[in-house]
Amino acid sequence: MDITHFVEALRRDLGQAAEAGSDDIRAAADRLALALDPAIRLMLMDALSAAASEITNELQGTSVEVRLKGREPVFVVLGDAADHVGQRPQEAPGPPPPEPDDFDGDDEAVARITLRLPESLKTRAEDLANKRGQSLNTWLVNAVRAAATGANVNININTPFGPGAPGRNRSSNKRIQGWVR
Repeated sequence: MDITHFVEALRRDLGQAAEAGSDDIRAAADRLALALDPAIRLMLMDALSAAASEITNELQGTSVEVRLKGREPVFVVLGDAADHVGQRPQEAPGPPPPEPDDFDGDDEAVARITLRLPESLKTRAEDLANKRGQSLNTWLVNAVRAAATGANVNININTPFGPGAPGRNRSSNKRIQGWVR
């Protein structure tokens, strides 16, 4: 789904509102519109994600996900109704990870974080998520949830870490210590 025209429409509306002002106000409105582009896109993604969540809650045995492909959101329908809309993923999703019994978090509360990954690592993580029929966000949440509960996490995305690597805790095969570049 191309959201660029929505962003441009808002930028155009802001410019038209600034036309009543001086040249300085018009210039400030132009600069503000350009600076707001990422925030507008994020707000639109939040709205689309909320809509997908509401649709998923109304459908039995079907879920709707919003995934990013480049800078644009893409809707993916998983489950029973996917056959009817023609958007079933190429590979069937694997079984969902078991929900940990000792997870203390409130599933209703959502915290947002920023995770900066090298593009090649992000691409490999997206491929792994797609193989499971999950969005990258869902895949990352499940990986962090499993790691936080002490479950055995085995995610191999060909990172340079391994036995004997700097920062590797040799007493355990589950921990890597240090900073990521």
